[in-house]
Amino acid sequence: MKRLNIVMVEPEIPQNTGNVARTCAATGASLHIVKPMGFDIDDKHLKRAGLDYWDLLDITYYDNLEDFFRKTNGAYFYFSTKAPNIYSDISYPDNAYILFGKETKGLPEKLLHDNPETTVRIPMIDVARSLNLSNSIAIGVYEILRQWGFPELKCKGELREYKWKD
Repeated sequence: MKRLNIVMVEPEIPQNTGNVARTCAATGASLHIVKPMGFDIDDKHLKRAGLDYWDLLDITYYDNLEDFFRKTNGAYFYFSTKAPNIYSDISYPDNAYILFGKETKGLPEKLLHDNPETTVRIPMIDVARSLNLSNSIAIGVYEILRQWGFPELKCKGELREYKWKD
């Protein structure tokens, strides 16, 4: 099974992190959170956004970016509004790490300058500052899973029999 890693660097809004946790749980992606966070992990808004999926979640915490890079190994991709590449033009390998910065500032610009070939952007109109963080992460996750053929995911649903009422 292919492994996808979602990295939230210094998340500030608990509802976004809860939404991302739910996306990770529903897709089998691992969640990596780089501290500091702008909330407590037991925040009720975080738990509510993740609903009852917490037992399905593979989550790891890191003290800072240096700790994260020291403890992980894979291909890193940096999502940013300042990126030169479109996210869907990149081919993502197994064990890819997709990194997203905090809601107010994004990723540190040094990472972007040092890694232009793996820094990617989700296209949007010029006057829009950015998309919501949890929505951006979902877009990235599903593009990668689409490229991989949605491994281990249920791709067809079933309707229950429906009887029209007159």
